Amino acid sequence: MKTVGKGISKIDGMSIATGKPVYTEDLAMANCLVVKLLRSPHAFARINSIDTTIAEKLEGVECILTYKDVPKQRFSLAGQSYPEPSPYDRLILEEVVRYIGDEVAIIAAVDEKTALKAMSLIKVKYELFDPVLDFEKAIGHASIVHAENDVHCNFDIGMKKDLNIVSSHKVEVGNIDEEIKKCDIVVEETYYTQANAHAMMETYRASSYLDHTGRLVIVSSTQIPFHVRRQLAKALQIPASKIRVIKPRIGGGFGGKQTSAVEIFTAIVTLKTGKPAIIIYDRKETFSCTTSRHAMRLSVRLGADSNGYIRVVDIQGLSDTGAYGEHASTVFSVVGDKTLPLYNKTTAVRFTGNVVYTNKMPAGAFRGYGATQGAYALESTVNLLAEKLAMDPTEIRLMNLIKEGETCLTYNGKLLGSSTLHKCIEKGKELIGWKERYPAQQIDKNRVRAIGMAVTMQGSGIAGIDTASAEIRLNDDGNFTLLIGSTDMGTGSDTILAQMAAEILEIPIENIIVNAADTDISPYDPGSYASSTTYVTGMAVVQAAQDLKRQIIESGAKFLEVSSEEVEFDGETISMIKGEGSVRLEKLAEFLVLGTGKHQLVGNATYGSPVSPPPFIAGFAEVEVDKETGKIDLIDFVAVVDCGTVINPKLARIQVEGGIVQGIGMALYEDVKFGDKGKLLTNTFMQYKIPCRKDIGNVQVAFEESFEKTGPFGAKSIGEVVINTPAPAIAHAVYNAVGVRVTSLPITPEKVFMGMQNRINF
Repeated sequence: MKTVGKGISKIDGMSIATGKPVYTEDLAMANCLVVKLLRSPHAFARINSIDTTIAEKLEGVECILTYKDVPKQRFSLAGQSYPEPSPYDRLILEEVVRYIGDEVAIIAAVDEKTALKAMSLIKVKYELFDPVLDFEKAIGHASIVHAENDVHCNFDIGMKKDLNIVSSHKVEVGNIDEEIKKCDIVVEETYYTQANAHAMMETYRASSYLDHTGRLVIVSSTQIPFHVRRQLAKALQIPASKIRVIKPRIGGGFGGKQTSAVEIFTAIVTLKTGKPAIIIYDRKETFSCTTSRHAMRLSVRLGADSNGYIRVVDIQGLSDTGAYGEHASTVFSVVGDKTLPLYNKTTAVRFTGNVVYTNKMPAGAFRGYGATQGAYALESTVNLLAEKLAMDPTEIRLMNLIKEGETCLTYNGKLLGSSTLHKCIEKGKELIGWKERYPAQQIDKNRVRAIGMAVTMQGSGIAGIDTASAEIRLNDDGNFTLLIGSTDMGTGSDTILAQMAAEILEIPIENIIVNAADTDISPYDPGSYASSTTYVTGMAVVQAAQDLKRQIIESGAKFLEVSSEEVEFDGETISMIKGEGSVRLEKLAEFLVLGTGKHQLVGNATYGSPVSPPPFIAGFAEVEVDKETGKIDLIDFVAVVDCGTVINPKLARIQVEGGIVQGIGMALYEDVKFGDKGKLLTNTFMQYKIPCRKDIGNVQVAFEESFEKTGPFGAKSIGEVVINTPAPAIAHAVYNAVGVRVTSLPITPEKVFMGMQNRINF
């Protein structure tokens, strides 16, 4: 292949690196109204009165809106295909506020200073309720977070809102109770995974204006422009045809911008005033008033025979969705979807549990989307099982993991299409020095180095649901324009999609202009999430390029007055196979558009996959633990990846490195913490620590390519799977170092130190 498989630099890399004005704020209209939000200081309360009289008189204030001024149509902000599985439990503003930071009033003024001054002049009186702050006490709590009668679900997700349950989920194959009795050994442990902040570089922001026809135009740093359009239409009660959403470059999302945190506020201001408006969340609002990863409690029970074959996997979970239910049921279900298939020598598997409302900042989509939490719990328990069986943890996995061409209890007979996970483990052992270093080495009196490992799987798009379209047009000058609705948020997806089109058309990637994403221009795409862009949108691009190539050959043959079978196209020229007749692509393009051809060529395709082939990773961590303090230094992390065919090795590598670093943050540092009144305590980077370069140690990345026949050029996804192994691998390494099994993330020196003390004193 000429283009696919090559480490081509990002097509927008230089513009981003040199600070070109390519982001949402750069593109806002001059003299925008500045939008600010008055937020609730209480975790759970009803607004008894709200007085905006004085604030509205302030010079420069254009608009103040309260719950009395907005439509009463409930909706969800979750970026999901319709009908969304997330409940419609929000209003734009509501009489009841459900977490500290919930919106109370929208203020628009000529500048930020005036808006903030007006905000300070609004008088609100609240009736306080007892908040639900402990998610383990939410079910049956005296307070009901959503007592209103008009909360709506598009289909049954197991909601029991009187019990604060937003969703219940159960998957069970086989008889757990009977099969567990047959096992020679059973291990069980309960794990807690914390909420995390996305910590993207560009905070949430959007601007809006009315165009010359009176249509509402939104410019937003979003992963989901088409979903934003649908949400705004529903919430604002206007036709979707009156809304256009434009996505410029995005400074990171990590799933956070799969929830529409800001667009609705600037949109309603523009509709009310007729003026352009902009809203920019500062870092504290981004931490406190958007979404985080779902915190979970996961209890895992594994049963095995004496030879080490895992026969039973039983996981029971509880998830905290906070005040609103965006992504609640789907994130939770993915915990089981991406853990139960891994070990397929089982005779019974089960994943069951509930997602509950609390009076805290909502949870939402986050890279890994439940698989991260599940991998930590399951893989930690597999390591525990290996120890009880006195087996090497890599060997127990090599015996039990699903292989290419095999099935599992939850696949209903479907076969796994591609996997090199066993090779990934062998490669990882070699790179980390497993034979020489496992399990631990004493460095000196106080310091111990040790190794741990874990494996994981994810998906590639949402099978049978998400569908992407692509168009590619032959321009009058012989170049091409690729129109896509996916959203490159720094991943380089625009580049790899152009590589795919270039490979099919046999042209240099420089001949392709990528246009994305604008709901007026781009073909439909659900957006970039669920590890779908390379796999789902990629297949749409491949098929659109094939369609265009066919048309080029047909048109060239017609120009040469021969049949299509008598010509060939090499990316530059359509030539007769036998004979000397030929026409250059530029000439043909000109003829088709400007001459008598009268038919500009456009390739189209829409693609949705009935399967979601999993990428795999084997992750290995080496840590050094100080036995006097519990301090953990990550020395080395090895990730060996099966993402199918690697479309762009350079961009794939940075995806892996970035995900590994984010996973290390979850494992060792990052923790969203709330005070006893429900106030977020970690609302700046002073309190919320993410790892810097000095915290990471060495990161080694290697690929063991498989070939996924349903994917573009054999590719699968890579964006999310990369975050899943650091937490269980590091936890395993820490245990091998000092014998302390930390079951609640993050793994802090304090927990390790106290664990050592308890073990000594036991």
